Amino acid sequence: MMTRISWLIMPMVVFLMSACHKDKGGSTDLDGYNHGTFGYDLKFLLEKDDSLILLESTVGNAKVAVSPKYQGKVFTSSADGLDGKSFGWINYEAFDQPLDPHMNAYGGENRLWLGPEGGQYSVFFGPGDKMEFENWVTPPAVDYESWEAVSQTPQHVSMQKEGVFPNYLGTEFNIRINRDVRILEIHEIQEMLDIELEDDPIQVVAYETDNTITNIGGNAWTKASGAPCIWILDMFTPSPHTTIVIPYHETGETKVATTDYFGEIPQDRIAYHNGVLFFKADGKHRGKLGMGPERAKPVAGSFDAADNVLTLTVFDVDPDAVYLNQEWTTANDPLQGDAVNAYNDGPLEDGSQMGPFYELESVSPAAFLKPGEKLRHRHSVFHFVGDKEVLNRISLRNLGVSLEEIRTVF
Repeated sequence: MMTRISWLIMPMVVFLMSACHKDKGGSTDLDGYNHGTFGYDLKFLLEKDDSLILLESTVGNAKVAVSPKYQGKVFTSSADGLDGKSFGWINYEAFDQPLDPHMNAYGGENRLWLGPEGGQYSVFFGPGDKMEFENWVTPPAVDYESWEAVSQTPQHVSMQKEGVFPNYLGTEFNIRINRDVRILEIHEIQEMLDIELEDDPIQVVAYETDNTITNIGGNAWTKASGAPCIWILDMFTPSPHTTIVIPYHETGETKVATTDYFGEIPQDRIAYHNGVLFFKADGKHRGKLGMGPERAKPVAGSFDAADNVLTLTVFDVDPDAVYLNQEWTTANDPLQGDAVNAYNDGPLEDGSQMGPFYELESVSPAAFLKPGEKLRHRHSVFHFVGDKEVLNRISLRNLGVSLEEIRTVF
């Protein structure tokens, strides 16, 4: 079932949380859940967001928490109800802080941003600004402004936001963002991943996000004016036993990925083998990589060998389309960019750290749109927990690599 909670007085809050969030496994309230569980995070989020929407599968115990108030984020999900592991990374401290002028990092395992972040077309830097942190500002519509829930069912919610996004060239993009989040049922998961799950001893939660931007202004978005793109980022909790896995097309060229966004990624933290890139996701060293559309396959993932969690992301990739460069420089070609990215958080030079977390990201092609035209980008997330033989079969089928190779690559 799906709920929208109105906060009146605390006794009413307790009653609603007990009555409306009864778990299929038998739990009837949100008190007493340990940190790291979905019940713990759901209780926290409900205290901060009276528009929070809970999507639930019709079969099984999968749950997905979606927030129109917090920019249409999927904050977190669970494959095993309130008792299950909470898969999204949530920055608890950020909710009670004053608005940050650069970025309000609430977290969330799936969020929508608009790019590019850097380059001549950047929507994070004003006209002529030097591309350094002091001038870096996340557009308010995707940072802290609320969105509207347009329609909803127990398994689906549609959200919308309109805003004006200026870019580095001085162009103002009038944009309508539409974002649908839909929890996926077992038969849909099987079809999308070409796997069989009906009798397997595993737990799974999966959802699809369908994201569209529309040019609602009066001018076309061209190479002269610049253009935006859709940017989807998944934030998960790292561990010393977690590895990011990104399959890629072997083209014969030496360079597989851009690996120096925040300084070159050390060789002991990244590896390549038979068309698969491996990247440590331990939250201990800051690094980002990106892969262009000619290399990128429409899937990426990670494996947590300690908690036995296999995560997959599946997204749209068009190898013939133009993707935008997001690097913080105007020296590079703005029309040569990445279709997939990964990030591992780590301490900054001063020792401070926002996370730790790690990210899997996908990006749409450039939105060179005439007035009224739309660009669509789909990005789905899957979490599997349970029998290693089943997880291994899913990994081999979709990532092209065994769990044992992932576990022992570093």
